[in-house]
Amino acid sequence: MTTTPVGRLLHRAVAVGDLLPELAYSVTATTVVLGALATRDWRPMHHDKDFAVDRNGTRDIFLNTPNQAAWFERYVTDWTGPYGRLCRMTFRMLGSVFPGDTMVFRGVVSDTGVDDTGCGWVTIDISLSVEDDTKTTCQARVALPVSDEDNPWTRTGDRWHP
Repeated sequence: MTTTPVGRLLHRAVAVGDLLPELAYSVTATTVVLGALATRDWRPMHHDKDFAVDRNGTRDIFLNTPNQAAWFERYVTDWTGPYGRLCRMTFRMLGSVFPGDTMVFRGVVSDTGVDDTGCGWVTIDISLSVEDDTKTTCQARVALPVSDEDNPWTRTGDRWHP
């Protein structure tokens, strides 16, 4: 009998309807500014409160798009562990996330399957909400190992069809 190494989520352990653990994170001005800095987004609405409020009419600076993308990626890979390989992610921003907000990520498995090459795939529907108001919706497709010997990160060429 083989045992699955800790941190290795296998495809066979996942089913449609499975809920991912929630991730809650309290956003600060530093969260917003560092995200903009890391993505080389110098637009002032992501670091200058006066500009954001007076010129954009928002209540404060707010998370930029790549920063939100990174948070979704973190949410997915926290769940899959190091052997999960993110393939595709689409999201739609419906509202802004500001300092003082607590972002809550929730996800549910909406599809699973194994392709012709033996790669295990999982689709996850994710929401980012603040006080139960959905700010962004996301769908992610991720490859998971189908066995203890499989590693989606080693798939290339004809064995990788994202």
